[in-house]
Amino acid sequence: MFFVASKLFWMFASPIDLLLIAALLGALYSGGRHARIGRLVAIAALLVLIAVASTPIGLLLAAPLEDRFPQPLADMPPPYGIIILGGAINDAVSKARGQSTFDEGERVVETALLAKRYPAARIVFSGGTGSLMAGVSTEALEARKLLADLGVDPARVTLEDKSRNTDENARFTARLVHPEPSQRWLLVTSAYHMTRSTGVFEKVGFNVIPCPVAYRTPGSQNGSTWDFDPARNLRIFEIATKEWIGLAAYWATGRMDHLFPGPRDAA
Repeated sequence: MFFVASKLFWMFASPIDLLLIAALLGALYSGGRHARIGRLVAIAALLVLIAVASTPIGLLLAAPLEDRFPQPLADMPPPYGIIILGGAINDAVSKARGQSTFDEGERVVETALLAKRYPAARIVFSGGTGSLMAGVSTEALEARKLLADLGVDPARVTLEDKSRNTDENARFTARLVHPEPSQRWLLVTSAYHMTRSTGVFEKVGFNVIPCPVAYRTPGSQNGSTWDFDPARNLRIFEIATKEWIGLAAYWATGRMDHLFPGPRDAA
């Protein structure tokens, strides 16, 4: 039920969609008796869209998420296992084209590197279809094939291919592997997504070591980067806004113990 509610909410509450709808409605009402209000709404919505598309607002929203967790220490003790979250491979395009097509393929590449560094670690891929429409995702199978091509023994890889969102990633993986407090698990996902993922996996009993990948921001020590690519700026703004809303929703519904999980909570 939570999954359906979150999907429906985001279909109608996406900030870019809301701004476009506001601009359209404002334009439609700009010729009637509410013309002044309509013009103000349309102009305001367009100005916000222009600002988001042409300035690093999205990067500023994403930076606190991506800076929340450091990279794991290279000399840390070997973990019990490595969890990679789905979203690395575009399932539909991969099936249509007959070859792997990445969305955030850094997740797979980093997992392969970690698997070689820690040859005794168990590897779990967690991710099914995120669509509201019924369907079967092949991302898990494609990920195992890619890991094998990158030198990882397929026998080491356990697949959890039923989860549809981060909450289900954590719960279904916990049911599959039955984590114990003494077991340390490396968690591999995109940097902007790591804060929420860590909070949810801790909630279901995992001792998590965050391993963020696929950064979109240069890091606080390097300052902000002014990017004039409107499509990229809009995309980052959308991703960051969704993640902040997700943090609030997961905390409010008891899926995380902390509103903004951090290294102290993960220790």
